[in-house]
Amino acid sequence: MTRATWNGKTLAESDRCVRIEGNAYFPADAIKPEFFRPSETHTTCGWKGVASYYDVVVDGKTNHDAAWYYPTPKPEANNITGYVAFWKGVTIEE
Repeated sequence: MTRATWNGKTLAESDRCVRIEGNAYFPADAIKPEFFRPSETHTTCGWKGVASYYDVVVDGKTNHDAAWYYPTPKPEANNITGYVAFWKGVTIEE
């Protein structure tokens, strides 16, 4: 089971994560939506496409753009459509 935590709370947990470039991508149904707020940030990956971001909010503290996902990835990355990955201090445990 893979788990993402930040500020003492579990943000996501799943045994169906996909690993790409060292990052664990969690299926959308594995994240706890109460901790996620849409961000206006977008970045582009040459082979995955345009990423969208979430701010992670736990107990009044905000970790800006700490989670990202590809709503409509390029064909090479279709297996992570809607999956969510983390960085910026979010701990991933396996």
